[in-house]
Amino acid sequence: MIRFYNGRTLTLQEDERISTDEVWVEGECISYVGPARADAPAFEREIDLRGDLLLPGFKNAHAHSAMCFARSFADDVPLQEWLFDKIFPMEARLQPEDVYALTRLAILEYLSGGITAAFDMYFHRAAIARAAIDSGFRIVLCGALSAGDDIAVGMDDCARFNALHPLISYFPGIHAEYTSDTKILGEMSELTHAFQKPFFAHNAETAREVAECRERHGCTPTVLFERYGLFDYGGGGFHCVHFTPEDMEIFARRQLWAVTCPASNAKLASGIAPLGEFRRRGIPMAIGTDGASSNNALNMFREMYLAAVLSKLREGDAAEGDAAQILTMACQGSARAMGLGDADSIAPGKRADLVVLDLSAPNMQPEHNIVKNLVYAGSNQNIRLTMVNGRILYEDGEFFVGESAAEIRRRAGEATKRLTQT
Repeated sequence: MIRFYNGRTLTLQEDERISTDEVWVEGECISYVGPARADAPAFEREIDLRGDLLLPGFKNAHAHSAMCFARSFADDVPLQEWLFDKIFPMEARLQPEDVYALTRLAILEYLSGGITAAFDMYFHRAAIARAAIDSGFRIVLCGALSAGDDIAVGMDDCARFNALHPLISYFPGIHAEYTSDTKILGEMSELTHAFQKPFFAHNAETAREVAECRERHGCTPTVLFERYGLFDYGGGGFHCVHFTPEDMEIFARRQLWAVTCPASNAKLASGIAPLGEFRRRGIPMAIGTDGASSNNALNMFREMYLAAVLSKLREGDAAEGDAAQILTMACQGSARAMGLGDADSIAPGKRADLVVLDLSAPNMQPEHNIVKNLVYAGSNQNIRLTMVNGRILYEDGEFFVGESAAEIRRRAGEATKRLTQT
């Protein structure tokens, strides 16, 4: 057992209240949250928080982890040109071992930034799962099927990955409407109904995407997916920038997750998602980083800050994008979007996916409001410790992921060199 004590605890059980409760972890789960007890058992380790903050880990609700090979490689071009002219040709050369090595590199970045799980949509999903298991990291795979893919692969993946390992799960999905055809939409509908699983896809990321979908199908991507019954068991969309009132009505009625990726959307000039309108309509929201090739950092602090301030800018209202709501989106909303309701807060029986944040750092002082400090001033440098499934994987600058960080960087560098050579 591990004991966290002498600090502050943000449980996110019901609100953003911060207590002085200590937290005990037994195996993979939290076993106790409350005041110090005289009858405490013997602990394998007792961690003195020294006044720092224990909170649920951030969950990255949209990622292409292995795309870190293209970080700062194809910047400052519009989305369609960036994707079709720069990224797709390199991705065609990806091999499973490349994805394994690059995913392990991304996991180091996640852990050092307090991210305890990622919703990963990418190729060679078995390699992604192996990288996560070998690292001790939690991954939810999203099946990025596109036109020409065999839907039988999706059927096999959904059954296989949901039974593979406690750290791995799988949701059906397609890359986007513009890389799919009606055949795969129909087959994907069969898959979601066969497994009764939520469906996710890139959705309304750019105005061009929506306009071209209207030309092909006479409707927006959201309406198209709804017509095919893809949302019958829930799900959501990644980006959700250029939503119409009809799109929002579907998301609100179905309680679908709108996953915002503000850094990527801003960098690619895709637009600012209407988070204020989503909130008013009761649409559940989550936050993701997207890939390091379009972001370029897998950094939840930056995403939270941008989600808050860009929402204020779009609405013309400094009261919009409240810091507490944004933090809840990053920890709890993202967890629930990913089907990780057992890791969305700190409570007995919940998964021990936890983060310790240094409150003594200059950027966290003074402590007028810890939650607002975290969203508006926080950075990866404030992360002292990251625990996933009861295991400490990162602490005080060191990684404990079954292999040295130097070796992980070396193998990822070799893969990157091969992929980017022309």
